[in-house]
Amino acid sequence: MHYLSVADIAKKWNMSERTVRNYCAQNKIPGAFLTGKTWNIPEDAQKPERINKKNCDPQNLLERLKEEKKTSLMGGIYHKIQIELTYNSNHIEGSKLTHDQTRYIFETNTIGAENDALNVDDIIETANHFKCINMIIENSTYKLTEKFIKELHFTLKSGTSDSRKDWFNLGEYKKLPNEVGGKETASPETVEQKIKELLKSYNQKHEHTLEDVIEFHYQFEALHPFQDGNGRVGRLIMFKECLKNNIVPFIIDDSLKMFYYRGLSEWNNEKGYLLDTCLSAQDKFKKYLAYFKVPYKG
Repeated sequence: MHYLSVADIAKKWNMSERTVRNYCAQNKIPGAFLTGKTWNIPEDAQKPERINKKNCDPQNLLERLKEEKKTSLMGGIYHKIQIELTYNSNHIEGSKLTHDQTRYIFETNTIGAENDALNVDDIIETANHFKCINMIIENSTYKLTEKFIKELHFTLKSGTSDSRKDWFNLGEYKKLPNEVGGKETASPETVEQKIKELLKSYNQKHEHTLEDVIEFHYQFEALHPFQDGNGRVGRLIMFKECLKNNIVPFIIDDSLKMFYYRGLSEWNNEKGYLLDTCLSAQDKFKKYLAYFKVPYKG
């Protein structure tokens, strides 16, 4: 058996001599022994793993999203969700930006356009929606609160032409009555109390099923608490609550738009319409998870 000095091993492993001595003193290098004050280390000794080294990759979607967000990783599942959720949710609400333009804004913080006339609000709301997704990742483990819902709305609509209108009430509940799908919604005078009641009922359960999350979404959209932006805020909340409850989330894309609207309209009569639509979207999302090798239940 050939033995090397601390200095030789430090050079071989690209670390300080002090660290090598500590490994020897902590019996982390099998076969190393002292002769007087000199450590003798087997030539074929393996470099110990550092204590703070991660033992494995993130094991679920939320952990992966936090990790990729923190490192600004491009091309991963975080990148995919930012673009797909933002493009589709905005597109449902009438944004004219293309998928490529949405991706370009996220990747370069610039807008690519040749001869197109682009709506400034579409651009602003796209950039804001990216921030909203970061918010739901950062706050996904916390219970849903009125304060957080208002912060989502404030972030989504900040800087838009709507936000400059006195009656719009940025980040606060609506001042004027509105309708959704031709149906009446909560009046401005009652919306705050009804949201509080909805949240109290929802938060009584510590864990929620997919149907619970969709039920909350229906109730939220039926109240339509904000002057505008309710659909996007509501879908962000659904994504957050899926992450919180370890449910495979989903993105309602353009091909499901009419089924999604029908499901909301018929929820009180037939829950299966909206459930089936969300399950179809969930099946597509599972393909993303499989591609990026993110484990999931179900």
